[in-house]
Amino acid sequence: MGVLLTLPILIPLFTAALCLLAWRWWRVQRVLGLVSAFALLCAAAALLYRVRTEGIQAVQIGAWPAPYGISLVADLFSAMMVMITGILGAAVAVYSAGSLDKARQSFGYYPLYHVLLMGVCGAFLTGDIFNLYVWFEVMLMASFVLLALGGGQGQIEGALKYVTLNLMASSVFLAAVGLLYSVAGTLNMADLARKLRHAPEPGIVTVLAMLFLVAFGTKAATFPLFFWLPASYHTPPVAVSAIFAGLLTKVGVYALIRVFTLIFVRDDVYVHTLILVIAGLTMVTGVLGAIAQNEFRRLLSFHIVSQIGYMIMGLALFTPLGLAGSVLFIIHNILAKSNLFLVSGLAQRFGGTFDLKKLGGLYEEHPALAVLFLVPALSLAGLPPFVGFFAKLLLIKAGLEAGSYVIVAVALGVSLLTLFSMMKIWTEVFWKPAPQRHPAVRRRAGAGLWASTASLAALTLALGIAAGPAFDLSRDAAAQLVNPQSYIDAVSRAHR
Repeated sequence: MGVLLTLPILIPLFTAALCLLAWRWWRVQRVLGLVSAFALLCAAAALLYRVRTEGIQAVQIGAWPAPYGISLVADLFSAMMVMITGILGAAVAVYSAGSLDKARQSFGYYPLYHVLLMGVCGAFLTGDIFNLYVWFEVMLMASFVLLALGGGQGQIEGALKYVTLNLMASSVFLAAVGLLYSVAGTLNMADLARKLRHAPEPGIVTVLAMLFLVAFGTKAATFPLFFWLPASYHTPPVAVSAIFAGLLTKVGVYALIRVFTLIFVRDDVYVHTLILVIAGLTMVTGVLGAIAQNEFRRLLSFHIVSQIGYMIMGLALFTPLGLAGSVLFIIHNILAKSNLFLVSGLAQRFGGTFDLKKLGGLYEEHPALAVLFLVPALSLAGLPPFVGFFAKLLLIKAGLEAGSYVIVAVALGVSLLTLFSMMKIWTEVFWKPAPQRHPAVRRRAGAGLWASTASLAALTLALGIAAGPAFDLSRDAAAQLVNPQSYIDAVSRAHR
């Protein structure tokens, strides 16, 4: 059991180390990176199966029992997040091998990529809030270098904005962790859940909750702390943009859901009302920013912000149905958003630019690419029979049942605006006549680029077709979040 919980962390760790040893041989690094990415996927699938069949898994690292040692915990929510990390990690690894230039591949891309995957998996599996901070910093270091790798002016500018705002959030996070320890005397999340239920000064707990809301809200790119994201995510190579779009902000959302369902649950009316307001403003500002853009990846970056609002909407409603909607929406959005970034890379390869005004005619030239765009785009807009429709349906139904009619109206309106912006991409990139292009622009795309893009589109389509099983899994994950006693008991029983 302990080995299975540690594999999603150990596999990318050892891969990064081996890639550093093979520094002079970038082709060896590429093979190691591909093999490791699929090994991570297999380990994640085994972990999800174990959690689904046997319940929440927990283990203590070292000889110290909980709450003194380092806990690794996998409930359904965290196991699902590790699984989607494995899927995306494998798809983007294949895309990277076929799209990145030799200079980046030979100058540290693969060790950095796997350090990033290690940080993401560690954040999803840790049962200790200080170690959550550590994994966030591991992610921050790797992602900053990946953003700047190549040294382009736009990359450096975007990387500086990215790291500055995230370091500020990390400072708030670390200060909150220190204050939390002074109040509770522990940083084990399960132990915190027990102790803060009966804290003698609930006002201090609420203040701590606000500090964590600011820290995680910044990392999740919620309103009004999102402006670092559209300033940076469009600057690196497409493979880097895709892995960032799929995973990094979702770790922030995961942290918000984890702490506000497990630790900070006493003053739920005030806190969750505030989160509901933030969710609505995040949806609106993100989609309005997207509509105003004419650069493919920058438009998609604003949509990342907008979709974060839906994810935290279910947390704000704090009902089993709302949380189930959030979980399903997160899984759908990771696939769809990363898929759209990969599509943008293929469009740029064929059209020579990311500028929507300078693209066109790709429906006639590459009809398969048009289909690969429509699947995630229509799912993102929430149209049936795609999984995005069912995820939004759960959130809308939860909002109506809770009497939160304003957020329901906002969510529906933003869905229409999302569809409008997706159709803007369709019109500009695929439907309008092709402009005159220099013959050198018409490059071919390797099988790896098509395969990785098509695999994510196929998974999005499959989730819509198998919406019943996907909903069942999300519902069960939400049930564990709403009733965290099983999580607390699993950590208490954990052994080395």
